[in-house]
Amino acid sequence: MRIRGWMKRKKAFVTERISPSAPLAQNRMISNRTSENIEEITNIFTLTPDLVIRSFTSNYMEGQVTLVYLDGLVDKNSINNNVLRPLMAPPEQGGISIFGLLSVSQISPVYDFRTVEDKILQGSSLLFIEGQREAYALDTNGWPQRAIEDPQLETSLKGAHQGFVETALQNIALIRRYIPNRELKIKEIWVGQRGVCKVSVMFVEDIVDPDLLRILEDRITAITVDAVLNTGELEEMIEDNPYSPFPQFYTTERPDTAASHLLQGRIGIIVDRSPSVLIAPSTFVSFFQSVDDYSTRWLVSSFIRLLRFLAMVVATFLPALYIALISFNYELIPLDLILTVGESRERVPFPPLIEAVMMELTLEMLREAGIRLPSPIGQTVGIVGGIVIGQAVVQAGIVSNVMVIVVAFTAISSFIFPNYDMAAAIRLVRFAMMGLASMFGIIGIVIGFMILIGHLISLESLGAPYASPFAPVRFQDLKDTFLRLPLWLMKNRPTSVLSTQSRRQGKNWRKEDQQ
Repeated sequence: MRIRGWMKRKKAFVTERISPSAPLAQNRMISNRTSENIEEITNIFTLTPDLVIRSFTSNYMEGQVTLVYLDGLVDKNSINNNVLRPLMAPPEQGGISIFGLLSVSQISPVYDFRTVEDKILQGSSLLFIEGQREAYALDTNGWPQRAIEDPQLETSLKGAHQGFVETALQNIALIRRYIPNRELKIKEIWVGQRGVCKVSVMFVEDIVDPDLLRILEDRITAITVDAVLNTGELEEMIEDNPYSPFPQFYTTERPDTAASHLLQGRIGIIVDRSPSVLIAPSTFVSFFQSVDDYSTRWLVSSFIRLLRFLAMVVATFLPALYIALISFNYELIPLDLILTVGESRERVPFPPLIEAVMMELTLEMLREAGIRLPSPIGQTVGIVGGIVIGQAVVQAGIVSNVMVIVVAFTAISSFIFPNYDMAAAIRLVRFAMMGLASMFGIIGIVIGFMILIGHLISLESLGAPYASPFAPVRFQDLKDTFLRLPLWLMKNRPTSVLSTQSRRQGKNWRKEDQQ
């Protein structure tokens, strides 16, 4: 009983310490005495060596003027040239307000210390003037950021070579370059209690479904968490089915891909400090589409699209089919081939399931090692490791030659997917199919396929059917699924998006139309 009581007290103590709903400190109003304001700021920002407090006198104001900011989150050139220099310059004329004196892009008055704290942490500079019960938040943001580069995961052949960065404003500007229209709207939602993060919901107002937008806003607003650090965390908190291995939001690093989805009636979710954008709602087919498909001729794009779906079937079922044929249904193998397979397996001491699992796990380890290491070393590890390990395990009699071929085909097929999240989901489903094949053979694969189809049909993305346009069947959307038909035939937006305007193009020029 004493131990149970101690555990309850400890749990209550920990909950009290880390509870995100703990009451905030009393919000004090700004005083007209600068010394009191600086004392309050130093009490708020304790153990903060990068806090800069600069006090000086100005020729335009009576009394002391104090500038407060966090070093590293501001642009020092803007502070020196646009704030300090005008305030310290010899007076040319009297009666100039602070708004006419400083040449920063935005100046907003602040009246309480909670807003002061938020503004300083967001990279603004706070200007306190003796005798005034308000401070001025100056837009001098200048935190570290990288230049716009080529996306790392979504390489482009004929499309743009610009990728998103970790600053939300730049990502929004990149998308505006593709959609310079006043109907492109943005709603900002602040998420997090310790590390507040700005989530920008972007949409084309006269196309998007209002109910879809409301559902997404409600889900984001309902999040109660310390901080949202990237789009992956946000996605997991707002998706419909968190227990499914399949992604229900499309993640992209390319602004042209995001703009294409927005014009279809979807919604873009931009998380500040994250170099990727979430697209919702998404369908299963959308993860096999690429923006490059619409930059090449439709016959070539259709062939590549068919290759992707074929690769999905191979990556999901090929190892399971090998296990089923060797363990149960070997009568389906031609005689010449079964003799070759039997000869390659005569020294292998393990059943086909163990053999396949060992090779698949080895492949996954090599894949992860190649990703985590620097690029030149990662490529070397992937190539050399695969060759050396494959040859060694075959010579040692641990794995058969046929199993190495099967794993190689599976690996090549899994590399074709244009979306990393879907490729990872297929990798997980492959292990489940291997387990069913080892227990029931071909019948197990059929059972697994039926379960997979049923699961995909039951999934939703923001309430939209995930398996559309196959379930429910929408013949209009079949023009852009397994095949990518000519663009002039796709006159309407996808019906699965539930857009308010279905028509997206009129009658375009074709040779037969002119005859």
